Amino acid sequence: NSILEVTNHQITKSTHLIITYGTSWVYRKKSSNEIVANCHKVPQNEFDKEILSVEIIEKSIQNTINLVKKLNPNCNFIFTISPVRHIKDGFVENQRSKANLISAIHNSQFTIHNYFPSYEILMDELRDYRFYADDMLHPSQAAIDYIWIRFFENYVEDKEFALMNQVCEIQRAIKHRPFNPNSDSHKKFMDNLTQKMHLVQEKCSHIQF
Repeated sequence: NSILEVTNHQITKSTHLIITYGTSWVYRKKSSNEIVANCHKVPQNEFDKEILSVEIIEKSIQNTINLVKKLNPNCNFIFTISPVRHIKDGFVENQRSKANLISAIHNSQFTIHNYFPSYEILMDELRDYRFYADDMLHPSQAAIDYIWIRFFENYVEDKEFALMNQVCEIQRAIKHRPFNPNSDSHKKFMDNLTQKMHLVQEKCSHIQF
């Protein structure tokens, strides 16, 4: 219930909603004929695995938009496809899955104008395996950083970059673990950090560190 309340609050207050689709493959429970969100370690023979058609995904996307718009009519949407490959489904099956998702998004005049190509950036711009983590499926930190830069180049105004850098600097400082937390140098460090946080919050009171 707490998670539902927090999610409802976030949806009603958000200016932007980023929706990332990962796979077209779903599992349908044989006894109820319902698509499940989690198999809860139930034996696999109790489910049928199937791939959703482009048409069904389109309807699902539109349903999501309609439901959010009921709660927050002014919310903006950004759609993207996860570049993480679902190799457990199979190489060919993963490609079919991503293709259906991409086709469904691009069939809608609403979503095509709000599409960020994270999948295409990793597949086509960052093709070298150094841009993958050790499992060769997930993007490496270098790839994540590159995609993030491409994202804010497209969606964030230049005038906000300085503020973003300030926030990043503060976040890095917060993660710092001192050798001696009682030392004068660390106390000075914390005073300086607190001052930087206050300066940012004076400009943007909604920012919480």
